[in-house]
Amino acid sequence: MFKIAMVTVAVAVTAGVLAPTAQAAHSKIQFLAASGSIGCQLGTARDGSAYAWCTVNDHSWASAPSDVCPRANIPGATGEPSGESVQLAEGQGPCFGSVMSQLLFSGQNVLPTLGYGDRRSVGSITCAVELAGVSCVDSATGNFFQVSGDSYTLSQLTQSEA
Repeated sequence: MFKIAMVTVAVAVTAGVLAPTAQAAHSKIQFLAASGSIGCQLGTARDGSAYAWCTVNDHSWASAPSDVCPRANIPGATGEPSGESVQLAEGQGPCFGSVMSQLLFSGQNVLPTLGYGDRRSVGSITCAVELAGVSCVDSATGNFFQVSGDSYTLSQLTQSEA
């Protein structure tokens, strides 16, 4: 009987030592819109803040230059920001920038496809697949972007509007 109690204590101590910490987990969700031409990633950065970014595989618009983009990670091949991904970080305005992650639109590792009306959320950011494209909104600020093959909209509310 004493041996069983010792094993139980040892298991409990080991479980306590190996338990996860209270630190925010780094996570991500990737998907393709129903059209197959828009790929998005939502996630949680290491600091716990949420973000979303989308890339349109084939679009007819030119991206607007962004001096500062919270999730812009790498310059384009020429050293200039390529700005091909529209991005939204929790508490920030939407912008164009480059990211170091890749979304696969075809092939063996193609992303899962979400249907029209489907939504995914991380933190205060929710992205929805719509007939008009994909929209992502930060519910804490009201900032959002909407993107499709034909157009895009970036909206940042001012302090007086929020």
